Amino acid sequence: MQVYIVGGAVRDRLLGLPVKDRDWVVVGASVESMLQQGYKPVGKDFPVFLHPHSHEEYALARTERKTGKGYHGFAFHADESVTLEQDLARRDLTINAMAQDQHGQLIDPYHGQQDLRDGILRHVSPAFAEDPVRILRLARFAARFGFSVAPETMQLMQGMVAAGEVDALVAERVWQEMAKALLEDKPSRFFLILRECGALQRILPEVDALFGVPQRADYHPEIDTGDHVMRVIDTAASMQQPLAVRFAALTHDLGKALTPVDILPRHIGHEARGEKPLLALCERLRVPAECRDLARITVLNHTKIHCTGDMKPATILRLFKDCDALRRPERFRQMLCAVLADARGRLHFEDCAYPQVDWMEGMLQAALEVDAGAIARSCSEPRQIAAAVDHARSQAIARARLALGLPDKT
Repeated sequence: MQVYIVGGAVRDRLLGLPVKDRDWVVVGASVESMLQQGYKPVGKDFPVFLHPHSHEEYALARTERKTGKGYHGFAFHADESVTLEQDLARRDLTINAMAQDQHGQLIDPYHGQQDLRDGILRHVSPAFAEDPVRILRLARFAARFGFSVAPETMQLMQGMVAAGEVDALVAERVWQEMAKALLEDKPSRFFLILRECGALQRILPEVDALFGVPQRADYHPEIDTGDHVMRVIDTAASMQQPLAVRFAALTHDLGKALTPVDILPRHIGHEARGEKPLLALCERLRVPAECRDLARITVLNHTKIHCTGDMKPATILRLFKDCDALRRPERFRQMLCAVLADARGRLHFEDCAYPQVDWMEGMLQAALEVDAGAIARSCSEPRQIAAAVDHARSQAIARARLALGLPDKT
């Protein structure tokens, strides 16, 4: 029985990155011998065990063969005769097909260390084409490491898309990989690689449709809406924003793909048009409610934030109500972060001043400080309470505007 550290732990050590999880492969052992040594079985599809003391995962070396479409369509074979090289051969990328023995010696039969040095994502074998999840994983690694894709691997992925393999992906796995990619340092690379191989149109047609849609050059020197959205998600990443904000950044302009051709490059009404494709995307991929709801208020209201300086107090109060900001101020503040990323996710505007965030913060705080309970107690007629509270909040917003140096709009 020989034990090896494999996969991401080896890769990250060679890159000088912290090793978070260690996966082990066991060669020359059987299920029975593992059980006799106290390992606890946890694998459903193939033999995986938890170490009796460290509780790390140990998998028997195995081979696999394709039996059907999608990433569930595999049959696995594991016994004492399977070699380490055979186990590594079934892995997705050369940079993930390295192992390290108990003495620290590197086993690298597919030249993954060289691809690490060169910054290349390359498939280990043609078996890569049997599992569509590998396309998502490769794109995610590109977002994480900034690596390029080997031409032969891109060609293989394009063939997988053409063969319909991507259509077999289940919603939960697509969202899982996309969410991880959005949290990387350069999430745009995930979507651009999916677009290059043709998978974006199958997985996220609402986002794919944004590429090639023109915008006004005076507002958007990058012109292309898809280019803009990629800049916005990378800006959100550089701001260290959480997943919900990054998803809102990705989807905030979905309505621009539906702008009537005769009004381009203007996008009047794209906010309302963006709600339907957003909700369709969220339903299809089973996006968590937290991400969906923040994205929805961002889609509908992001341009209003841009116009903060010109809005009347009553209009601002209506915006707060539409976004449920008075009950959920933290979510509204997250929307402001997504809108800031939108403003700075433009060519030559990367460091632009954007006081609208501070203005909105100040006016929201003023509205929150209004004592609605005291107003309610002072009203002799219950039907007048809501109007009285609204009036007090509008006045508070007006005072905040003046304190922030904004013109009087009462």
